[in-house]
Amino acid sequence: MLPSRSAAMPVALEDIMRLLCSISEERKMKAAVRHSGRGALVTGAVAFVGGLVGGPPGLAVGGTVGGLLGAWMTSGQFKPVPQIIMELPPAEQQKLFNEATAIVRHLEWTDAVQLTMLVMGSEALQQQLLAMLTNYVTKELRAEVQYDD
Repeated sequence: MLPSRSAAMPVALEDIMRLLCSISEERKMKAAVRHSGRGALVTGAVAFVGGLVGGPPGLAVGGTVGGLLGAWMTSGQFKPVPQIIMELPPAEQQKLFNEATAIVRHLEWTDAVQLTMLVMGSEALQQQLLAMLTNYVTKELRAEVQYDD
């Protein structure tokens, strides 16, 4: 029998990442990072060209068309949050790990499967971890979160 993790034993980053993937997959979380800078650039460029070609009326039409095109470009494609978590650079995974560990530090587990079972058995822990994950995705990654239920 493997020893369970306690305060004296280090928590495995991989276990926490798997847990967060399981929870976000269970809730069908998706996120889209918006490319607002690119949209603003397109809007400005099309308005500028419209102004050059058509004067003040061309500027108005170019601004409208550019705004619509920019909005369409920035609508973002949603990716599953588990995929986003696994693609994070190590420094970002460490940030997420630190926040999640603060929530589950009182639990004792031997592997990711046991940790996931413990958390899935507690609606309160699931809610805390989901809130932390949603906050991380929206604030740190500046992404929009969507749930497909």
